[in-house]
Amino acid sequence: MPRVLVLGEAEVTEALPMTECIEAMAAVLAAHARNEVHQPLRSVTMPPSSEGFLGLMPAHRAGERPLFALKAVCVFPGNPARGLDAHQGTVTLFDGTTGEPTAILNASAVTAIRTAAVSALATRELAADDARELAVLGAGVQARAHLRAIPVVREIERVRIYSPTREHADRLAEETSEIRRVEVADSAESALQGADVVVTATSSREPVLRREWIAPGAHVNAVGASVPTARELDTATVAASSLFADSRESLLNEAGEYQLALREAAIDGPDHIRAELGEVVAGMHPGRSDRDEVTLFRSLGLAIEDLAAAELAVENALRRRTGVEVTL
Repeated sequence: MPRVLVLGEAEVTEALPMTECIEAMAAVLAAHARNEVHQPLRSVTMPPSSEGFLGLMPAHRAGERPLFALKAVCVFPGNPARGLDAHQGTVTLFDGTTGEPTAILNASAVTAIRTAAVSALATRELAADDARELAVLGAGVQARAHLRAIPVVREIERVRIYSPTREHADRLAEETSEIRRVEVADSAESALQGADVVVTATSSREPVLRREWIAPGAHVNAVGASVPTARELDTATVAASSLFADSRESLLNEAGEYQLALREAAIDGPDHIRAELGEVVAGMHPGRSDRDEVTLFRSLGLAIEDLAAAELAVENALRRRTGVEVTL
């Protein structure tokens, strides 16, 4: 019977340093651009009798060390009020030669770290080199992860955080006091004033960011609202920005902002997508083309990111001898 390594939230967090995860995301997204990995669109089950939904995200990598991965994640928007992450689930790795399960990881930790790592990668590739001010809309798990990730790739000197619940923003500001200047803004608009890099990490179904609030030359990472019925950005932002995706297929099928902008004839369809992030990383497409250009990275979250992050965490955990091995 196969021995399976089980990594809980603490073990995943320890085994997945942000700097290493950013490089792992760069490698797997470049591989995606070269068609070296496989992933279908996620499958989502939304029962009318439940306040949450279940997503299934499979992926496969061939080569010398073939690997399958499956993230099964429940998303419950009401969880933060319970003191829980909205994302609950597991990432399972399977040997790509035999199909035997090899590892089971806490999906909340994998998702938080790899999502922020991808945004940091997008910021590294697309933001202005001298970006110093960061605005974060949201104060939950993803906001916290992004506040640790973005300073890895840019010398952030000032941060402004906005959350509709002031106490959540205050708490997050206290936790990230190592950044030189962390302020809690009174509104989303005031948080964005002069920001070079913007992160939207909310569960909002209506826009929390408007085009007129964005400074010339800013880079925006939009990471919340990952279903077609929700959006964080207004149509004007989508239309005016140079749009980059983690996956064209995911953006076309899952991004509410894009679909609404298309229905309103504000954009000209798939041609509005400048490139996938992996194409920029792989040198197949240029990134920012102008100092005053507003770049937008729409992150939907990919199964190949979970695969790469989980594989890295397992490698580090085995080296450090952390986690628990069980026999299935």
